Amino acid sequence: MKDGNAIEVKNIKKSFKVYLDRSSNMKDFVIHSKRRRYEYRDVLKGISFDVKKGEAIGLIGHNGCGKSTTLKMLAKIMYPDSGSIEIQGRVSSLIELGAGFHPDMSGRENIYINASIFGLSKKEIDKRIDGIIAFSELEDFIDSPVRTYSSGMYMRLAFSVAINVDADVLLVDEILAVGDANFQAKCFRKLREIKAKGTTIVIVSHTLTQLEEICERTIWIDEGLIKEEGSPREIHRHYAKFMSDFSLARSADEADGEEQEDDSAIEQTKKENNKEMEIFNVQLFDSEGKERYNYVTGERALLKFDYMAHVPDRVSMELVILRNDGLECYETNTFREGFPLMDVDGKGHVEIEIDKLNLITGEYWIELSIRNWDAVPYDYKEKAATITITSVERERGIAKLDHTWHFSHKEK
Repeated sequence: MKDGNAIEVKNIKKSFKVYLDRSSNMKDFVIHSKRRRYEYRDVLKGISFDVKKGEAIGLIGHNGCGKSTTLKMLAKIMYPDSGSIEIQGRVSSLIELGAGFHPDMSGRENIYINASIFGLSKKEIDKRIDGIIAFSELEDFIDSPVRTYSSGMYMRLAFSVAINVDADVLLVDEILAVGDANFQAKCFRKLREIKAKGTTIVIVSHTLTQLEEICERTIWIDEGLIKEEGSPREIHRHYAKFMSDFSLARSADEADGEEQEDDSAIEQTKKENNKEMEIFNVQLFDSEGKERYNYVTGERALLKFDYMAHVPDRVSMELVILRNDGLECYETNTFREGFPLMDVDGKGHVEIEIDKLNLITGEYWIELSIRNWDAVPYDYKEKAATITITSVERERGIAKLDHTWHFSHKEK
């Protein structure tokens, strides 16, 4: 291994056997054993990269590209078919959280079992156990059997063990999927502390903001190969555009294969769904009129959607924007903005001009609703559209605030 490296991955390949005629029961398995057809699918086709000591890198890519497989091979949960992986130092992984937990043992007993899997001695665990319990916030339940824990409590305990073992190398798979929003924020602060102490970190995540706050480098894996690697902000802009173009192309292909519905067909569909009103055809466009779902912070966007009202009523329209971890970033409605309740009957069209999408790097959901005079929704369209925002600056948080710095200096 080269001096200064913590991880060296050299031309690793991995394929899986995928059965095409999987048996559904033992009888079928025995009788039709010769008919069990399968094929090999190449998940990784030969990737290589190094990680320096104290460096943090992010692995990104669409589902099935091979990033999680790579992480599991670094953790030795599985092994490559060919190629080599070298890692220097103690490794802790936030991948298979809770592997080795015994349901009939208490949380305290499981801490000792799980920490020993990470290579800690009993004396080392004795020194850390109070901190592990405090971090998990499970003091009142720590001596109860783990089988009595909720899934959230289970994951919090497992995470607390894995992140408190003082590892040289930390492997992380979707860290923000643990616990509620407050606990997730606490986990992320802990991760930054670990990074500041010089721990080498490899993270797989779909949350690009998370990677930009922690990582010096991003590796984009596509179809089992490294497509690009480099500065997180640069790679994330390329990846966001790639995914947006891919989504639009797929939507266009699906549209080409279907006949366009006329107004009467749409109305009939809505009636069959037993909805008095429904939102559909949600789209976003940029300042040039091109349909687009990836933007740079501060760009203009035009949101369009149609609605069908099968019953006449007076309504308001609502817009909600959430970050993909569920944090509500913005919410407004026409009534609150001073518009009178609108008379609707039949098909209608709505456009919302957003002069500046002042959101910081991340993935966001747009949700829409039509509500009656008493604010009860006729239709609430969850995740009506997904947009990806990238920022050219180094801001952190949720929103970009327009501001100006002013300085004055007094002579000594």
